[in-house]
Amino acid sequence: MTYETIKMEISSNPEYVSIIRLTTSGIANKVGFCIDDIEDLKVAISEACTNAIKHSSDDTFTIIYSIMVNGLTIEIIDNGKGYDKNSVTEPDLDNLKESGMGLFIIESLMDEVNVESEKGKGTTIKMTKYLGVDK
Repeated sequence: MTYETIKMEISSNPEYVSIIRLTTSGIANKVGFCIDDIEDLKVAISEACTNAIKHSSDDTFTIIYSIMVNGLTIEIIDNGKGYDKNSVTEPDLDNLKESGMGLFIIESLMDEVNVESEKGKGTTIKMTKYLGVDK
């Protein structure tokens, strides 16, 4: 179902998240997403990239955009330290903290989210947004 792929390797520098957001916006516009969906995609990718930068301890990470007829899949891949997915708990929405909301935000904005991580082997966040689907 994928008809085009764009792959980028980015330095783990927080200043580059704005470039990634602009790239995502341009690709999502090409696919045909509305402004609200483009904003959701930009927030979700910002959260995923920030997680890779802050938590992976890797110098670089990779972003793969898979353009489909009916949507967009984005993978953020690092080869960092990984983590135990079972150690991540749902955020307490009554007692919000400044951090720890990234995956929750991504899952609330995207139609499909899959996280693969293994200690010492890195993390992949794969998220998909479909055209014309309200979450």
